[in-house]
Amino acid sequence: MKKRTVLFSIAFLATIMLMNAQSDFGIKAGLSYNSNGDLKEFTTEVDNIYKNEGKGKSGFNVGFYGKLDLGPIYLRPELVYTKTTSEYTLNTGNTEDYKLSKIDVPVLVGIKLIGPLNVFAGPAFQYVIDNKIKGLSISDVENEFSVGMNIGASIEFGRIGIDVRYERGLSENEANWTNAGDTFKLDSRPEQLIFSLSYSLSKGKN
Repeated sequence: MKKRTVLFSIAFLATIMLMNAQSDFGIKAGLSYNSNGDLKEFTTEVDNIYKNEGKGKSGFNVGFYGKLDLGPIYLRPELVYTKTTSEYTLNTGNTEDYKLSKIDVPVLVGIKLIGPLNVFAGPAFQYVIDNKIKGLSISDVENEFSVGMNIGASIEFGRIGIDVRYERGLSENEANWTNAGDTFKLDSRPEQLIFSLSYSLSKGKN
């Protein structure tokens, strides 16, 4: 019930932001190459700590955006569902995927450069929906809410927009597991290179 209430509140606030972005609004989707932080495995021998940096894998995102033009700059709030996957090799030699699903609400400030080219940056407010890794007993991440940073560039051709951005989680946020007496601590902050395609639902209307 708590998660439903939080998700509804996030969606409601983001919808208000999008509706107030009078200049433009539309839909967006994209792919990402992403990874999370280090996985630390504390074995039954207290002094033995196994650390794994992990391997990035592909992910995806889909959502909505709004845009408010303010002369040479603009404000662009987004409401995005994101799923990321990272691969880790455990001390046993088994390789497992850590999967993270979250709602992102980036609030970006952009600058119009030459022609269709723009650059942008801003915070991304994140809410973790689910996280899991096969074969391990998982507890929730320490903080369901966290904050990240987006920075990137975009080009626009009529209704179509293409952007590439780098996202990094800023808030420390560990996920914890136990398995066969061993304890696992994973830095769940995502680090992503995201490629997105957007389509304006308002441009061209008279």
